[in-house]
Amino acid sequence: MREASFYKPLKADAVQCLLCPHFCKIEDGKRGKCGVRQNKNGKLYTLVYGRLAAFAVDPIEKKPLFHFHPGKNAFSVATVGCNFSCNFCQNYTLSQAPRQSNSIQGETLSPSQIVKMAQKADCNILAYTYSEPTIAYEYWLDTMRLSKAEGLFNVFVTNGFINPGPLKALAPYLDAANIDLKGFSDGFYQKQGGRLQPVLDSIRLYYKLGIHIEITTLLIPGENDSLKELRQIANFIATIGKEVPWHISRFFPMYKLLSKPATPIESLRLAAEVGKATGLKHVHLGNV
Repeated sequence: MREASFYKPLKADAVQCLLCPHFCKIEDGKRGKCGVRQNKNGKLYTLVYGRLAAFAVDPIEKKPLFHFHPGKNAFSVATVGCNFSCNFCQNYTLSQAPRQSNSIQGETLSPSQIVKMAQKADCNILAYTYSEPTIAYEYWLDTMRLSKAEGLFNVFVTNGFINPGPLKALAPYLDAANIDLKGFSDGFYQKQGGRLQPVLDSIRLYYKLGIHIEITTLLIPGENDSLKELRQIANFIATIGKEVPWHISRFFPMYKLLSKPATPIESLRLAAEVGKATGLKHVHLGNV
């Protein structure tokens, strides 16, 4: 357990977390929405520091990052926890575990041990993925500093729900990010436990900070696949940069969203046509 970064004390031993746009106000003994940051006697602590819950060697294209060191392998790592609660999460056993069981799972491993594991696996890329990397901020920042000093690259696979200050502090060590743009409706984002505008703001900031970004949208039938919304997403990406890749990913029934069918291939092709008509240079279909 490690004292958290980015919080401020409030009255009566309460604290406010400043890591993500939830700005959770947390009473003594309670946790924030992510389930892994806890107030203990007026101090905020991260419960996942040094608790590695998953690791694997993946092709970088699986992140998906198609335009960052293609053909290379990434050493992928994760803790439990997420600051969203998406009902279609494919990694819910990791992301939602602290909410479902109130437990913090994971093997005790230091940042230096993780870097050595990546090197032993002959990976020059560390990917912070599977669950939301933002909520393990302190653990991953320490790991990224060490890996950068060893000549490794660092990449995030993230929902983009982070405040500007923490993101700017990560920027010197973060080389690339695949960011979910789950839709273009705040109502849809609220159903997943988030908000749209902070994600749009952070995507712009990632790009401004010189971090290579690629965008992913999981296309869910009847939820975020209207022609209007597809055009809004494509137009937004184009305003960032027409060279920014857009990954349009096929949905399959998962977790709590089992009533929806898999995304029709025709819907994916329509989205791709919208992206190309908008002028996007790199549009990719995934999960097909």
